[in-house]
Amino acid sequence: MRQPLVAGNWKMNGSTDSVNALIEGLRAGIDTVTTAEMAVCPPYVYIPQVAARLAGTPISYGAQDVSDQEAGAYTGEVAPGMLADIGCKYAIVGHSERRSIYGESDEFTASKFAAARKAGLIPILCVGELLEEREQGITEQVVERQLDAVIDLEGIAAFASAVIAYEPVWAIGTGKTATPDQAQDVHAFIRGKLAGLDKAVADGVRILYGGSMNPGNAAELLAMQDIDGGLIGGASLKPDDFLAIGQAANA
Repeated sequence: MRQPLVAGNWKMNGSTDSVNALIEGLRAGIDTVTTAEMAVCPPYVYIPQVAARLAGTPISYGAQDVSDQEAGAYTGEVAPGMLADIGCKYAIVGHSERRSIYGESDEFTASKFAAARKAGLIPILCVGELLEEREQGITEQVVERQLDAVIDLEGIAAFASAVIAYEPVWAIGTGKTATPDQAQDVHAFIRGKLAGLDKAVADGVRILYGGSMNPGNAAELLAMQDIDGGLIGGASLKPDDFLAIGQAANA
């Protein structure tokens, strides 16, 4: 049985005061989430603050990105070992904003995935299609290409210690959401793709939905057979909304 994971990607948002308020709101209500694992991924500079405020709670934390390098002359980068050193459990890799805005390729994303695992972090690998790719009917080809880059580098067994997040790019921050059936279809495709290589790995890997999940649609999405949680953007900045998504996994 896969435990649902609801992970908040705060993106480039926050201040000392707002982070304190957000974490206090989560601490006050976390007991209402009885099934899902909850995690937050703040901007790098707030991770130590978040770690301190989360002490004594079951809420995990991680980073929104990670370097593919272990150490050295890489100005502005943060090594996976550094994140592990301060207690991070997760690292998001391949988010659509990293791919589209910063031009990060499938192969570069795979190298980040590998570096995160080597340091003992659990990578949350983001995959998904652009609107024009969905309209062209090539969603599965795009997702398969993104998965293959990691499989070619790390092998199928690597997904036994990883999470996948399907994020239809056209539904991120737009207010649009894939229907539960649309989301389930892609999640099932991902699991089927992995099952063709290793059924046990496929059965165990958690696949999250990352396209504008919110309190209003979470229960319906989470009821789908192959949707094991959410990678939450805007709603993760509001403690009541974020907790409500976690509560939707209680059923």
